[in-house]
Order: sequence, then C-alpha cells, then structure tokens
Amino acid sequence: MLRANLSDIQVFMAVVDAGSFVAGGKAMGLSRSAAGKALLRLEERLGTRLLNRTTRTLSLTDEGRIFYQHGLRIFATVDEAEASVAGTTGTPRGVLRLTVPDAFGRLVMLPLIRRYLTDWPEVQVEVSFTDRVEDIVEEGFDLAIRIGVTTSDSRMVSRVVARFRALLCAAPSYLAERGEPEDVDDLAAHDCLIFTSRNQRQAWRFPGKDGGWIKAPGRSRLRLDSGEALKDAAVAGLGIALLPDFLVARDLAEGRLRQVLPELQSGDVNIVALYPDKRLLEPRVRRFIDLMTEELRP
Repeated sequence: MLRANLSDIQVFMAVVDAGSFVAGGKAMGLSRSAAGKALLRLEERLGTRLLNRTTRTLSLTDEGRIFYQHGLRIFATVDEAEASVAGTTGTPRGVLRLTVPDAFGRLVMLPLIRRYLTDWPEVQVEVSFTDRVEDIVEEGFDLAIRIGVTTSDSRMVSRVVARFRALLCAAPSYLAERGEPEDVDDLAAHDCLIFTSRNQRQAWRFPGKDGGWIKAPGRSRLRLDSGEALKDAAVAGLGIALLPDFLVARDLAEGRLRQVLPELQSGDVNIVALYPDKRLLEPRVRRFIDLMTEELRP
C-alpha cells in the first residue's frame, strides 16, 4: 500500500476536529473543495471510507475512528521529534490530554486552562474530569493531576506542583446532634467521611507532639470516590470530612460547614502531576506544568 501523504492526514484530522469540510479546510488554509479532494485521496490510498457524508453532517466510520486515533499518535510523535531538537524553546502545539479531579478541575484548573489556551493558540486541550486514578499511559493521557496520589510505577514521573491546607469540617447540624470533638481521640465517636478509590482508602494522620504521626480512630460508614461528593455529604450532615481548603472555603465562609479541631495541624494536601517518563517532555506538557507551578505556588 502506498504511504499516505501526511498533509492529507492533517486535513482529515482537521475536518474531524472542526466537524465540517469548510471549517476543517479553513483551518488548513484550504477551500472546501481542496479539503474534500485530500480526503478522497486518503481514502483511495487506504482502500476504505473514513467519513460518512450527508448534506448536513459528517460522522466517522469504524475505520475512521481507528485511523483518527492513530493520527493523534502520529502527530504526537511529530511534536516529540520537534521537541527533541527545539529543546526548551519549542512552541506548544497539538492536543494536550489531561485528567484532573472533578472539583479541583472545575474550581482551580479551568482558569489555568483558559490562560494556557490564550498563551498558546496552537494547542487544543482535552480534559477528563474524574477522581478515579486511571492508567494514564494505557488511556493516552499526557498528564494526570491528582490530589495526594503518588506512584510507584517506573514508567511515570510524579511531581508536586502545589500544596493546599487540609481541614476537618462538618455541618453545624451534625455537630449540634453529635457534639464537637475536643481532640483526635474524640473522633472515635464520630462518623468520618473517607475518600476511597479502587479499594484504596484515604488515611487520616496528624502530626503528634513527639514528632511522629497519630492515626485518627474514627469509624467510616460512608466512603466516596469524589472530593465534591465528600464535601456535599459533609454539608448534608452525614459526618466529618478531611478536605482541602480550596474545596470548602466558600462553605466555611457562608456557614454551611464549620472547621473541626481548628488547632490541629492537619498537614498539607499535595497536588501531584503524573506523566510518562520521557527524556524530553513535549513543549505542550512542559509549558502546562510550568504554568501550574507558577500560578499555584503558595
């Protein structure tokens, strides 16, 4: 089979991304007719139809979806090749694929993404908002942002990009009914709302007077895999939660939550960037990590 022309593949990718021949062709500096001819050439080379065309819509065939995913990897490889010779001065371009925790992503990351897109107009960003810990290599992500999660995977690099205070919080209604704990040991008589993901539970540990750590003795009858859900459960009076300050600041200010044991040093919550171990990071990934460390520095 003849090797497909890279420019025709670029046109195909642009048409899919834009959703039309007119917009896709314009993105490539081509007319609608020229974009259509490029796609026909590509389909003839491959011997298969990539797009279903109607007068109003375009849709990928099964073969088109497979080829589109390969195209993403092709141009990611091209970006990496450019980065290898451009060093730290490479211009970010291509698609940055992120996975971020739901609440942190919406509250903290979206403003950063807006600035990133403004600074680097040749980049597109795809974001998965989830608290689940994915295999970012297998699922094709460039970068995962996680709260308090590190990795022992030798394929991955783990880097702390920010820290937030962790606060014990509960609803005034819960404290009125169950009483307010006066020390860590009192947590044994309370319902503690715990974060869990793939059978890994959040551990509540606090600095002790002897320099060691004290494990909170509280029981857990409700465990959730979403930080936002934990906060909502606390607001609903279901128990005490240990949450980062960015997530509960508004609820504390407006009285829906009260800080529990405020004199207790709960430590910091690390915001961690996880990315595949490569000798050279693509500029689009490196620049985003730099932006996070700059904007989220305490």
